[in-house]
Amino acid sequence: MKKALLQLHIAVLLWGFTGVLGKLISLDAPMLVWYRMLLTAVFVLVILLWSGKWLRVPAAGVRSLSLIGGLMAAHWIAFYAAIKFSNASIALVCLSTSSVFTSLLEPLMNKTKYNVKELALGMLALAGMYLIYSFQQLYGLGILLGIIAALLSSVFTIYNKRIAHQYPVRTMVFYEMSTGFIIITALLPLLYYYVPETVFIPAQAGLTDIMQGLPGSLMSLQNDWIWLIVLALCCTVWAQTLALNALKQLSSFTITLTVNMEPVYGILLAILIYREDKDLNAGFFAGMGLICLSVVLQTRALLVQNKRRNELTTT
Repeated sequence: MKKALLQLHIAVLLWGFTGVLGKLISLDAPMLVWYRMLLTAVFVLVILLWSGKWLRVPAAGVRSLSLIGGLMAAHWIAFYAAIKFSNASIALVCLSTSSVFTSLLEPLMNKTKYNVKELALGMLALAGMYLIYSFQQLYGLGILLGIIAALLSSVFTIYNKRIAHQYPVRTMVFYEMSTGFIIITALLPLLYYYVPETVFIPAQAGLTDIMQGLPGSLMSLQNDWIWLIVLALCCTVWAQTLALNALKQLSSFTITLTVNMEPVYGILLAILIYREDKDLNAGFFAGMGLICLSVVLQTRALLVQNKRRNELTTT
């Protein structure tokens, strides 16, 4: 259980870094996600073939994984659009509302009883989100897109939990990324029709620019290809593998609530790199404090529950 929590927190730290990369990469949200899913699928396929662990999934499994891949693509598009319309800190903290959606949706989707404690912790996170919105109304559209991203995150987490034990982690990641990429590809003509100024080719810096950036900060280097590879390999392949391994041992609500630490890690990185603290006020940090409190309380409850289970086992 402790190993699963550690794996999850490492994954969440890597996901927090995606907010920084989302602001750094110049591509619009749909194209950013298109490249992220393409590169991730290619990296995972190479790993599967190299390790000899390629597994063919039956048609029913492909349909389930395709649904999750589509939801994940929509989630990422909404998330990166939220960054573009606000900033990395606000978009990341909006994801905290996913715990509220999970506490409401999981009993409906899995036909189980509502957990009062989970609902209360979810409402605590929602109160934090309300504080943030009240003091950051200038970024209303970005906040709305962030909440939509949180809703989609909750739904695909619940679906992932259902089939997490059926297939190896990297097999799931490959099919989800591949189908998400195919779905976005099919919709690209609509994107070009309605937004003809969309840039499809990532910006890139020359070798001289890269060498000049090494002594200082590479984060100031405008080379989308570098950051897309980091985004796909570290923040997706590695992070997704860690998260799906943890998902096999933790409840989807615990997963979602722990993911609420993503804005904390991401905001710290955004403050360090972009100095976004200048755009944030006391209401924002008060709301973030409530969200952190909900994560701490849920983690404590999980550890107490695990301790009691171990005591019963030994007796």
